[in-house]
Amino acid sequence: MHAIVIREPGDADVLAWTEVPDPVAKPGEVVIEVAASAVNRADVMQRRGFYPPPPGAPPYPGLEVSGRIAELGEDVSGWRVGDEVCALLSGGGYAERVAAPASQLLPVPRGVGLAAAAGLPEVVCTVWSNVFMLAGLKAGETLLAHGGGSGIGTMAIQLARARGARVLCTVGGPDKAARCRELGADGVIDYRTEDFVEHGPFDVILDNMGAKYLARNVDALAAGGRLMVIGLQGGARAELDLGKLLGKRAAVHGTGLRARPLEEKAEIVAAVREHVWPLLESGTVRPVIDQTVPMAEAARAHRILEESGHVGKILLT
Repeated sequence: MHAIVIREPGDADVLAWTEVPDPVAKPGEVVIEVAASAVNRADVMQRRGFYPPPPGAPPYPGLEVSGRIAELGEDVSGWRVGDEVCALLSGGGYAERVAAPASQLLPVPRGVGLAAAAGLPEVVCTVWSNVFMLAGLKAGETLLAHGGGSGIGTMAIQLARARGARVLCTVGGPDKAARCRELGADGVIDYRTEDFVEHGPFDVILDNMGAKYLARNVDALAAGGRLMVIGLQGGARAELDLGKLLGKRAAVHGTGLRARPLEEKAEIVAAVREHVWPLLESGTVRPVIDQTVPMAEAARAHRILEESGHVGKILLT
């Protein structure tokens, strides 16, 4: 089979579409014939050499795919060869075939195309596990999602609205602002001209920036607020005013999805199937796809992501 290999850490041109060994399904796994994968910031970090795959994961990038089950490993029940699925992965999605734990499979939701489903697992599992399972966002509370035009942001807006919360987001520019309002954002803050703190307080903040926003995020939290840090695009080290945090009885929670144990991921995927899949099948929530690129041209897709002009997900088919 072919897969995208990272020849060495570097810019997008280090990605190469190359012949590699076929994956083998271990007990509890299936092999998926890949229809599509999707590009995530984590893939760019891995390409640059800053985010190695966890032990046992394939070396190729790609944290989610959609496709058809081609083989069942031992001890797999509830799935058949030929089933159309999407899957959360620890890596290896930029390939023609990939092995995935059966506990991390989801059926392609009714009404969602097979390729478009590749843009669901990572963002839905990230948003659901952070905003709802860990932060416990409730109806009537207010969420601030940084990067409202991203894959994570577009899903956070829709899920928060569907669950009865008020949602604001930060964006760069009027085009992204308009798209986020269409998706149901109650308020949109252009981070280039406005300070999001002035639009608070917020019960939950979903943050992909890390150090750059830490102090202002804490300023913007409501009493009992929860700050969920899921990315470090703005750096990894910053000062935290513990007095302010104590005064607000607030929490800062740092969390990643990729390296979590199998059991935790299975629990998240099961919760997503129960709570989010009905919203997708009713059309209340939908995948937001910016554009589709042939997988062999993954370098071009990475450049599009790094330019940050997109809204929603960039798919590789």
